[in-house]
Amino acid sequence: QVQLVESGGGLVQPGGSLRLSCAASGSIFSINTMGWYRQAPGKERELVAAITSGGRINYADSVKGRFTISRDNAKNTVYLQMNNLQPDDTAVYYCNADGLTTPSRRIFISWAQGTQVTVSS
Repeated sequence: QVQLVESGGGLVQPGGSLRLSCAASGSIFSINTMGWYRQAPGKERELVAAITSGGRINYADSVKGRFTISRDNAKNTVYLQMNNLQPDDTAVYYCNADGLTTPSRRIFISWAQGTQVTVSS
């Protein structure tokens, strides 16, 4: 079993910054992709950014140039630096990871509990 624990959400004014962190723990053999999704009230969950173990990165068009995803493979941790936040970025942000467990080498897909990000003056 693999658990993801997030931290770093909160309330910020438009134009401000926040940094989200997500640490994976448990029966991890390897992690392939780690990513961040978000869900605003009344909307579907959407991909914000994702990074593979090899460092390949994908961003949603709406956050390009403002958000930066990074990863510490030694710590099984992914980060999301969010700059120039706008009210449309208000949502619950969820960390996601997939990979293989140990010792069974089974595929896992895990989600964190979600952290609220609110952008408001």
